[in-house]
Amino acid sequence: MKKYKKIFRMNSKQLSLHLLGLAGIEVNGKNPWDIQVHDDRLWNRIISQRELGLAEAYMDGWWDVESIDQFLTKLLEINVLDKAPFSISLIGHAVKSTVLNRQTKAKAAANAKHHYNIGNDLYARMLDKEMAYSCGYWKSAKTLDQAQIAKFDLICRKLELKPGMKLLDIGCGWGGLLRYAAKNYGIIGTGISPADNQIELARAKNGKLKIEYLQMDYRDLSGNFDRIVSVGMMEHVGPKNLETFFNKCISLLAPDGMMLHHTIASNETKQVTDPFFDRYIFPGGVLPSLAQISKAVEKKVIIEDVHNFGPDYEKTLLAWHANINKRWREIPNYDERFRRMWNYYLLSSAAGFRARHIQLIQVVFRQMNSRGAYKAVR
Repeated sequence: MKKYKKIFRMNSKQLSLHLLGLAGIEVNGKNPWDIQVHDDRLWNRIISQRELGLAEAYMDGWWDVESIDQFLTKLLEINVLDKAPFSISLIGHAVKSTVLNRQTKAKAAANAKHHYNIGNDLYARMLDKEMAYSCGYWKSAKTLDQAQIAKFDLICRKLELKPGMKLLDIGCGWGGLLRYAAKNYGIIGTGISPADNQIELARAKNGKLKIEYLQMDYRDLSGNFDRIVSVGMMEHVGPKNLETFFNKCISLLAPDGMMLHHTIASNETKQVTDPFFDRYIFPGGVLPSLAQISKAVEKKVIIEDVHNFGPDYEKTLLAWHANINKRWREIPNYDERFRRMWNYYLLSSAAGFRARHIQLIQVVFRQMNSRGAYKAVR
């Protein structure tokens, strides 16, 4: 109790320095993780707005650090948010996220466009050749292109794809997985996304492959598919809609069907997302926990396989960061504040995976009437 009384008697700067010291971070020090402070208003902003204040202050140039990912990893490793007083100013965000459904059809479309319609010019320079905007599989890969192709093939093998199968990709992005599956496994594909920029480019890149791309919400889809996949989609579904999402998938799946969902996952069940990510990156998005996923499908399908390769996302994010920072000059329409925001997003995400605060999981499901053992592949 004495320890907490002492903390609450500190002013903003004293408390911030105390927390930085616990993480082994110095102010204006020489290590790559040491923070360089340019504006002393930073301390009040951090304590009043916590992670959002820290991020926005970086965007505004109030502080710098040579290695953002190392700096944030150190803070995550001491669970810094558990040691800082909760800010009254952020209670509204928590209440809104808990009470409201922020992934209704209308909101889901707007949320998707907020992120995915910011410009194909950015994504084409940041991502691999197939524009896969999700974690690569680095088991044997040496480059980002190899890691993304390895991820595509891993998914195809897990789904046991065969020629002529109908494959639905929910949240298909720019169509890379479907193109790979059509070329190498002979599937007939359907891809859906609410983001028109993605659908337009996917169609342009498709050629004569047997794939159709539809701009729509998953809740409006009908049909019957041998296999269903979603990659980086479940993060946008929202905890209030997980059961709806899985019920829709199950209703679309053939009696002997199989589905795979690839998602960033939280270590704990949450209704609220990080306020920086909610405001600037993925509005309304919440990382599901394995417990939430399991509860949503209980007594409906069989969970056959859970594969966690979260550390591979750190490598993927650092590759994206290196790619875009070599080519910002080619897209000058993104100003300095946006570039700082984008770099903070990529490197803070890398820190989360490095500290193992978040995971990347692929979960394979089969219908309840399935017989025989499922043979997991890696």
